[in-house]
Amino acid sequence: MTWLQAVGDFISDQLLKMQWLQDGIGWLLDRIFGAGFTEGTVGSMVHFFLFDFIKIGLLLCILIFLISYIQSFFPPERTKKLLAKSKGIGANAFGALLGTVTPFCSCSSIPIFIGFTRAGLSPGVTFSFLISSPLVDLGAFVLLTGVFGLPVAIVYVVVGLVLATIGGTIIEKTGLGREIEPFVLQGASIDADIERPTFRDRVGFAKDQMLATYKRVVLYIAIGVGLGAVIHNLIPQSWIETLLGSDNPFAVLIATVVGIPMYADIFGTIPVAEALFFKGAGLGTILAFMMAVTTLSLPSIVMLKKVVKWKLLLWFLVIVVSGIILIGYGFNALEFLF
Repeated sequence: MTWLQAVGDFISDQLLKMQWLQDGIGWLLDRIFGAGFTEGTVGSMVHFFLFDFIKIGLLLCILIFLISYIQSFFPPERTKKLLAKSKGIGANAFGALLGTVTPFCSCSSIPIFIGFTRAGLSPGVTFSFLISSPLVDLGAFVLLTGVFGLPVAIVYVVVGLVLATIGGTIIEKTGLGREIEPFVLQGASIDADIERPTFRDRVGFAKDQMLATYKRVVLYIAIGVGLGAVIHNLIPQSWIETLLGSDNPFAVLIATVVGIPMYADIFGTIPVAEALFFKGAGLGTILAFMMAVTTLSLPSIVMLKKVVKWKLLLWFLVIVVSGIILIGYGFNALEFLF
């Protein structure tokens, strides 16, 4: 088993955590600015920023390319037909799973939500997708593995899918899914013929999606990494532990409320989460913050209000916020297991 452990450590340290990149950037900065530069406050901030920005960018591009290549086998028309064949909670779970392979932020998911609604898919499926898409994806899984370890990443994905499935099921079973603005239901749905792209077409599609996604999120990655560098190097650990530590019974509520007005995708929140984690914030508190930012950002709520009525919007917020808070407290209670 020793060689298996060695392989696992190599994958974790060198491929996911990119220890080689961290060491290389530190060595280069010390060579340029003098020995010991990265040990000072400014040098440590520069090191943190460069390493996380490059690491997240590399992982993002690789993962989006692979995910988009896989997506080329499932165009929207085929996806709608697959989803239309499923019923009940199984269909909602399928919609949630579909969200894991769509690298969209919360705002980008809403046009897909409109398309699914116009195609006649059930409200449970469409809302499960809407919750899951910005919250859980393969890129988030890989980055979470690199920061918090494989067990945390797996549990995060599982609870995210459960939240999306239950949320969609509640909205469907209560009839809230009918509270859609009329213009959404009146729009046309086009069923184009499914063409079979060539290998070159698929690679071109994956490349275009990779570049478009990176351009769309690079600013938020930079902002997130910058905030992470500040938290990691300038904010005293005692402050973070007092405000967001596991001993504060209101930490999860604070993190959720603070996260909702922000706008970023999962790639922009992970650097902040990483810095909070190393400063002593509770694991559940950090994950609640990430979920609130990615799923319930203020811009996405404004956009969602354009397509649903107030009753549905308010219940959507209640369901998702309640789920995030329960998940946060659950992770804090079981943090010793990780």
